[in-house]
Parts: sequence; C-alpha cells; structure tokens
Amino acid sequence: MEITSLGYRTDLLLLELGGSTFRDTGEYVVVRTPANPGFWWGNFLLYRTPFAPDDAKIRLEDFRREFPAAKHVALGIDSVDGEIGAENEVTATGLKVDRSVVMTADRVVPPPRPNTEATYRFLDGDDDWAQLFDQGIATADMTVDADYEDFTRRKVATQRALVEAGHGKWFGAFDGDRLQSSLGLMFDGKGVARFQTVQTSHEDRGRGLAGTLVHHASTYGLTEGGARTLVMVADPDYLAVRIYRSVGFNDTETQLQFVLPPA
Repeated sequence: MEITSLGYRTDLLLLELGGSTFRDTGEYVVVRTPANPGFWWGNFLLYRTPFAPDDAKIRLEDFRREFPAAKHVALGIDSVDGEIGAENEVTATGLKVDRSVVMTADRVVPPPRPNTEATYRFLDGDDDWAQLFDQGIATADMTVDADYEDFTRRKVATQRALVEAGHGKWFGAFDGDRLQSSLGLMFDGKGVARFQTVQTSHEDRGRGLAGTLVHHASTYGLTEGGARTLVMVADPDYLAVRIYRSVGFNDTETQLQFVLPPA
C-alpha cells in the first residue's frame, strides 16, 4: 500500500502497531481501530485525490457506509501540498477542515529558553501512566464526557503497550513525581521516528518545558534510538509550532484532515 504523505504514512505505521487494520479500495483506504471505536483518527477514510465537484456528498456517504455505527465523520487526503479541491462544497457539508504542518529534523539544537528545573525521564510504572491519562483529560481542547474519557483511557493503554513492546519511548518532564509535560517518540525501525501527543499541564505552561522535552527526546531519538529523520505534525496556528522550529524542525508538508464531530 503506497502512501505519499509522510504524515499519514507515519500515522498508519503507529496505528498498525497498535492493532488497527487497513483495507485499500483503490480510491481510498479504510482505517479501522476495533479496540477504540471512538478514536476519530483511528477510524477514518484516506482518499487518494482532492475533492472533485460533488465528491463531498459522495465521500460522506462512503464513510457512513463503511462506518454505519460511528458518531463522527473523519476523512483525509493523501497529499503533501494542502490542495483541497472543491473546498466550498466541503465546508457546506459541515466538515471542518484542519491543515497541519508536517515537520522534520535530522539534527536539533537546544531551545532558546531551556528549563533546567524539571527532571526529564521515561514514563515508568502505573502512577506515571495514570498521570498521563489525567493530563490528557485536563488538557483536552473539547468537552470531556464519558465517551472522551473512554477514548483517552483506551489510547493511553495502546501507547503504553507500544512502549512495553519496544516500539518507542514515552518521555516526561517531572517536578518530583508530578508529571508536568509529556510526549511519545515511536520508531519505524528504518530510520524514521514520529512524535506523538506533546502536551503540558496548564499550570506548567510558559516555563520552557515542552521545548526542553522535545530537544531531550529528539537527542535520544537521533542517538540511542537510531533515527535519521524525526517527524512532528503540528497545528500551524498554535504557538507550539514555534517551539518545534526553535529546536531545529522544518516545515516539510501540509496534512489535510476533515472532521464532522458527533452531533
């Protein structure tokens, strides 16, 4: 299965390691994560081409046929240039367009404002992983309900299983035993490492923790981890993208995602 986008290629790698399945229809790839049906970007359709006229309605029908029980709609385009196609028709359906920047680095530099107060280490043990779940809930950018808690619990369980199976590491910045900032770094075994879920607790933001942790994890990835290329996917309009650029990541591609959240 050929995937052009580095962002989606590494997404699918991690999903496959976590138990997701794929079916390539030619026109699109069906991505399913049976263990976490509420995971939008574990249950979606990845199309080969931008939206042609009338495609928006057709692709919504495709999704509902493939995922009749889903409460959401999630579609992607396997491209690198951010070309949507018939964008007016897409937005008219209610689909939200998300453009992310795919960033890469083959070397990194220290952040301009490093944090030297925290302790930087791998997550280890039940308490650390429980704190990761709590942090994911506390930093969510949406309404947290029972479905979201279930999604987060399942996602953290998968992340821990990947680490324990040797596919990567989860890093944390700690004040004593309290988790302040966290991220994952997963390896494809062929020289590429993909960052996952960079997050910092609200009370710890603005202290240089995320930049220092990204640099710490990047250094590990390019040395002990054996990676030659690091991959980060970020919101181009969110302040964190400047942090990643400051330690050496460069904009490489645009990744397109289209979401219709549950009613």
